[in-house]
Amino acid sequence: MSDLPAALSRKLVPPLEVHRWKWPRPLVFTNGVFDILHRGHVVYLAAARELGAALLVAVNSDSSARQLGKGPARPLNAERDRLAVVAALESVSFVTSFGEPTPCELLKHCRPDVYVKGGDYDMETLEETRIVRGWGGRSVAIPFVGGYSTTDLVGRIRGGS
Repeated sequence: MSDLPAALSRKLVPPLEVHRWKWPRPLVFTNGVFDILHRGHVVYLAAARELGAALLVAVNSDSSARQLGKGPARPLNAERDRLAVVAALESVSFVTSFGEPTPCELLKHCRPDVYVKGGDYDMETLEETRIVRGWGGRSVAIPFVGGYSTTDLVGRIRGGS
């Protein structure tokens, strides 16, 4: 994205180049839509970053996000905009995107030391956990910050309760 300042552009990693990068170790990996950033997101990402030398965030592509059942109008912000906003966060070292329902292929290419999700996920049921543990990595559930949800926020903006 040539319209971004160099400090943000340096954080963007094209998905097809993930396998070529020499990642700082330990590398922490997380993923999500990150449609409208809120306190829950930034607290979660800051906590994830504290688990390693670098944090790679994989953002769902627009088509991937639509497959998650969050509603037909989601995501509200386009992929390139969500990538730029996530890249602007101090806690985020690198940002990439993925078009599949899960980031399993990206995980296989960058082989993070730590895979992180929010505490509302059962890490033991995720394919991502099995993959990361396959090379000796670990999966961590970061406590969920209650009261913050993009879906709830969108409902309030649209006049819901």
